[in-house]
Amino acid sequence: MTASQLPAPQRSHARSNRARILATAREEFGRNPDATFDELARAAGVARRTLFGHFPNRQALIAALAEEATQSIEEAVDAARRPGDDAATAMVRMTLAMWTVGDRYRMLISLARRDIGEEGVRAALEPARAEATANIRRGQQDGVFADVLPAPVLSRALEALTLALVEEQDSPDWTSPSGEAVAVALLIASGVSRSKAHDLVRAVLDSAGRAG
Repeated sequence: MTASQLPAPQRSHARSNRARILATAREEFGRNPDATFDELARAAGVARRTLFGHFPNRQALIAALAEEATQSIEEAVDAARRPGDDAATAMVRMTLAMWTVGDRYRMLISLARRDIGEEGVRAALEPARAEATANIRRGQQDGVFADVLPAPVLSRALEALTLALVEEQDSPDWTSPSGEAVAVALLIASGVSRSKAHDLVRAVLDSAGRAG
């Protein structure tokens, strides 16, 4: 019997268990990428058979986390989009939104090559990549971003920089990691002056604070 065939109370319980398992997996894999199913089951407070009932193997569990990440990325991209924003402002909004998603799913980066492969990571990032490339192209056409590199190449370079910064959040060399610093760094890497980058990011943050 599948989850959809269960009576409503059981379906609700199954969904709750699944959500708890995924939330626990994000946390536990973030601490220990080699966490076992037994450890995950104990941390989630479910029986081992319950975990296997939802995810028959590690690959299935991590694929579900990647699917969650893709959905979160799509939602972050949609939420960051504002009609009328210039390219630099759009980059800042998207970077700040993506930073939160990246922090939540950063363990996927360390698991990528071993469990879902580079293709899986690329698929998860595709919504953000397409949006970022289009925005960089627009910024280059408007003279906002440097055009030394083609837009797709610059977009992938900035993506690699962002992923590297996500992984560095626990580094002792970076005592106060923040989306603000990352947004400034990406603007500078795109050809925006340091002072203008700082001013723009601060303006976006102040605007978001007033709106909130």
